[in-house]
Amino acid sequence: MSLDTSAPSYAQDQVEAAQTPAPAEQSGPTFADLGLPTNILQAVTDLGFTIPSAIQERAIPALLSGRDITGVAQTGTGKTAAFGLPMLAAIDPNLGRVQGLVLAPTRELAMQVAEAIESFAKHVPGIEVVAVYGGSPYQPQQRALQRGAQIVVGTPGRVMDHLERRSLVLDDIRYLVLDEADEMLRMGFAEDVEKIFGQAPRERQVALFSATMPAPIRRVAAQHLNDPVEIAVTRQSSTVTSVRQTYSVVPFRHKTGALVRVLATSDADAAIVFTRTRGAAEEVGSALVERGISAATISGDVAQKDREKIVERLRSGALDVLVATDVAARGLDVDRIGLVVNFDLPGEPEAYVHRIGRTGRAGRTGEALSFVTPGERNRLKFIEKTIRATLEEVDVPSPADVSAHKARRILGQVAERQAAGRLSMYRDLVAAYVAESDVDPIDLAAVLVALSVGDDGPKAREEQELFEAQRAEAKNARRERESRPYGDRDSRGPREGGRGGERGIRRDVVGTRYRLAVGHTHGAQPSGIVGALTNEGGLNGKDLGKIDIFPSFSLVDIATPLDSATIDRISRARVAGKSLRIQVDQGAPQGSRAPRAGGSAPRSGGYSGHGPAGRYDERPERGGERKAPRYRTGER
Repeated sequence: MSLDTSAPSYAQDQVEAAQTPAPAEQSGPTFADLGLPTNILQAVTDLGFTIPSAIQERAIPALLSGRDITGVAQTGTGKTAAFGLPMLAAIDPNLGRVQGLVLAPTRELAMQVAEAIESFAKHVPGIEVVAVYGGSPYQPQQRALQRGAQIVVGTPGRVMDHLERRSLVLDDIRYLVLDEADEMLRMGFAEDVEKIFGQAPRERQVALFSATMPAPIRRVAAQHLNDPVEIAVTRQSSTVTSVRQTYSVVPFRHKTGALVRVLATSDADAAIVFTRTRGAAEEVGSALVERGISAATISGDVAQKDREKIVERLRSGALDVLVATDVAARGLDVDRIGLVVNFDLPGEPEAYVHRIGRTGRAGRTGEALSFVTPGERNRLKFIEKTIRATLEEVDVPSPADVSAHKARRILGQVAERQAAGRLSMYRDLVAAYVAESDVDPIDLAAVLVALSVGDDGPKAREEQELFEAQRAEAKNARRERESRPYGDRDSRGPREGGRGGERGIRRDVVGTRYRLAVGHTHGAQPSGIVGALTNEGGLNGKDLGKIDIFPSFSLVDIATPLDSATIDRISRARVAGKSLRIQVDQGAPQGSRAPRAGGSAPRSGGYSGHGPAGRYDERPERGGERKAPRYRTGER
């Protein structure tokens, strides 16, 4: 499947159903059989697809008939097209008011969904789609809404902000979608979702999608949906058989050096390096460029027009390495890509499937290498179990391997240079030197090759010694981990290197401590605080450390200081209906922290048990006193 640079890659993935078979083999319905309007069907056809996925086959006719639906579907099943195509059929492009609203838990997903719907509306003149999310200025979003958008895709917190400012009005809503509802509730957006539903007209159509359907989601469906059609599809979990899948154990702080050596020893024409966050993608891309590697970065912050230019450079050979977040893992097909490197393991097996699918396509072969920190073994096993494949462990190339690879390339040019001639001057010089110095010609050739590859001095020896020390460190970390009693092992995710678990939250952040103006008397939950900080502040879970919740305020450790603009955005965010008003902690009032000797701590409000991405630690102190609840970050 070639990338159509006139449409976002995410949209292509959403209509990328069962691989389109030859007409004689088609047994199920096509998109043409689902009842879509001609202009919308034309957009799908332009993307090159005819066979719907399971969720699309069942959801589209139900939504076109006016029914509400609940869909149990995960990433990679095509659910954006499943609700986006019927939504467009229900929208009046001549009415310049918001008629469709999609709620998504994260800014990345909101951007992806908006791009996909825009591509589906290619042949529907007058349709405007606006994405609104935290971490970006209000004014451009307000101006876009004022121009008369019919469809809004946004995170609940920012949607609520626009509702309060009256820059967004829901009086004409006909179609409302909750995408990844379980994630939305986990991040603490339940109250915002309730308020948004409350401001939408009672006569509206609702589509709710969730990876799972626990009791809280069922309660939302029972309250806000009218006799919904229930649809459930299984996750995608198969990987490409033409891709050799390997992994290497690499401590986090040594990943960049390992990546440089992997790229230096690869025979692939081009490679994609996947990171978990935008910040990591930019850091890795810059590090590669500094080392003279032709690399560029794509993330959710890169405009579609710029993405298209970068992909075209990759396709033409002007670019050899693309560093990307999972935004680029979908729909991208460039013949030159022979290597995929997972610099960070993805959070979900489906993302792994999409990532490595960027190579080994259409009969070609490819390689996929994943960097696994010593504490990420369990996550790797989970991926292997889900994709029903075992990855082969390989060693990261050493500096000596890099030199040997360069030397082989040089020696591989000998025959070509001999045939080209023009060597007489160099032959005479070498012959004269051999005669004068009585040196072995093989030794002379070896020295010249070493000089050519740069393996000619103390620096090369120092790099090799450093590599040996790093390899010993990785082996020792593995040996230490495997020697611990099973119950002492941290099955929830990595600790070393300052990297967080699957949710990306760090367990060892020391950074700056900030004070938030919400506490347990307001109903604040750690999940809501994490959601507000990551969405409105543009932070990643790995930036966050311990969260302490007190009666009237909370404290949170953040890895790096926040600038004034970020503080302003976070301060306006709400948790449990109250603005966060974040500021650097100057020291808590007396009695608000855990007691000193002879002191007493405030009662915590009875928090106990497990949070969504960590756990509370609330144990009675001596004399029956209790500490404020401490939210230990890290994955369950």
